[in-house]
Amino acid sequence: MTYWKHDSAIVDEGAQLGEGTKVWHFAHVSPGARIGARCSLGQGVYVGNDVSIGNNVRVQNNVSVYDAVTLEDDVFCGPSMVFTNVYNPRAAVARKNEYRRTLVREGATLGANCTIVCGSTIGRHAFIGAGAVVQKDVPDFALMVGVPARRIGWMSRYGERLNFDGAEQIARCPHSGDEYQLREGVCVLVKPGKLP
Repeated sequence: MTYWKHDSAIVDEGAQLGEGTKVWHFAHVSPGARIGARCSLGQGVYVGNDVSIGNNVRVQNNVSVYDAVTLEDDVFCGPSMVFTNVYNPRAAVARKNEYRRTLVREGATLGANCTIVCGSTIGRHAFIGAGAVVQKDVPDFALMVGVPARRIGWMSRYGERLNFDGAEQIARCPHSGDEYQLREGVCVLVKPGKLP
């Protein structure tokens, strides 16, 4: 076994977990789950069958990653944030054949207690603020807050808010040296720096 799990955690036979992944107290990984290397699944985390999790993903305490969710590399899921997979659930109506897929792209952060309504794509390095409710696709690098979530700015790959100025609408991350540009209302990484 190349991963580690706490004695109270359940990893069902058939689940695939990469090297260095840690599964903490009372977590449950279903048999069809595919989880990459160096991930951390916090206390009380549930991972469904039809779930793909990339490398170096952090899923904090009390998060359920339900079927039809894909998390790419370096995604951060804050404590008690919520995924859904049925858009219009009813207890008396079975809708397992109506799951809507959710994709969280590389490096995105999903803040504590936020909700991602199924069928959404969260862009690369987007930042969803604590308690926000996302009901539609989110662009790369977008900073989203509120209910429903709205974009209030842009974030660097390092996780710093970007300030665009000048006619060329250029912003630089002071930590990584990344250079970004606003092009027709979209944030684009034009000159990568170095991440730690």
